[in-house]
Amino acid sequence: MTRPVTLFTGQWADLSLETIAEKASSWGYEGLELACWGDHVDVTKAANDIEYAKSRKEILSKYGLKCWSISNHLAGQLGCDLNNDSRSDMFVPEDLHGDTEGKRDWAVQKMKDTAHAAKNIGVDVVNGFTGSSIWHLIYSFPPVSEKMIEDGFSHFAKLWNPILDVFDECNVKFALEVHPTEIAFDIITARRALDAIDNRVAFGFNFDPSHLHWQMVDPVRFLYEFKDRIYHCHMKDAALQLDGTTGVLGSHLNFGENGRGWDFRSLGRGEVDFEEIIRALNHIGYKGPLSVEWEDALMDREHGAMEACSFVKSLDFPSSDRVFDEAFGEE
Repeated sequence: MTRPVTLFTGQWADLSLETIAEKASSWGYEGLELACWGDHVDVTKAANDIEYAKSRKEILSKYGLKCWSISNHLAGQLGCDLNNDSRSDMFVPEDLHGDTEGKRDWAVQKMKDTAHAAKNIGVDVVNGFTGSSIWHLIYSFPPVSEKMIEDGFSHFAKLWNPILDVFDECNVKFALEVHPTEIAFDIITARRALDAIDNRVAFGFNFDPSHLHWQMVDPVRFLYEFKDRIYHCHMKDAALQLDGTTGVLGSHLNFGENGRGWDFRSLGRGEVDFEEIIRALNHIGYKGPLSVEWEDALMDREHGAMEACSFVKSLDFPSSDRVFDEAFGEE
């Protein structure tokens, strides 16, 4: 059997869960990866009210959909983020606006609640971010010492190990979406993040090739490097648009602006080699969902989401249990 094709609802949180479930079903999706914002999942409520938690899947079931994971990127980001400045005020209650440590404490509790919410909903993977206290040190000027970088990974471990303890208690895994501004953004930093937490099984990755592609990191190599840590898979495309005037850092241009050095694209309209990704997923034995995270600043999102579903379904194929010519030797 091929893997289920789901839609991540993070880019649809302005719609009610009922509305996006109905739309996704009509577009051909088999499930939703539920965002823990908007009205899709209130993690504190789901952690403490089993009937509310069950209602998330019941709404999906009305439209023939299932759920294999939930995602809490917003709270996760505030954990290790150094400043938690005004950009993230929109993520938290109004009384925490401008309160760096208050937002961090809120985020840590929300991520613990998310583990309980996942258990009560009946899924065993939570996707999300960790933030990073050292992302701003990405370019080593003024000079950055190795101790400063090591302290960043130690800070990540100190903050996230207690969160992961709760994930272990709930028998739920956390899958970091490897991404710039996170503690892990490429293969080398992903290895280092695992080392920092002593390779505990509760922590793995939500594979998203788009964030690797524009950094010129090979997404297929990432899959093989962390074949036992791929807990979830996003399907998202990207394209480099380098013309000699801009670079991969984006030039402070917003997504979709003319002249930006790279951008996200609707699936199949960028440069990511999804054929090789599917083959690699078959090699490593990944059987979870292929979750479309749809982002394309220049395309209507409903058109794009429907097109993306068809693209992924046409691309995926089940793994073989034999080499093709073994049949010739059978009697």
